[in-house]
Amino acid sequence: MAISLSVVLLLGIVLVVLIRGGSLKAGPAIVAMLFGFFLASTGMADDIQRFLDSVASMVNSIRL
Repeated sequence: MAISLSVVLLLGIVLVVLIRGGSLKAGPAIVAMLFGFFLASTGMADDIQRFLDSVASMVNSIRL
């Protein structure tokens, strides 16, 4: 749960920065958010979550 909340917070911050910087207009941002919302309710949500968990695990295992 902590990873998914962190990802949501990070993506939310990126979205706000892009909108305020003028790189992304409000219309496409709303479409992107709605796409993510509806994608989360499909059967692919579990596969996407497993992929993101594996990426987070891989990043966590990197030792510099």
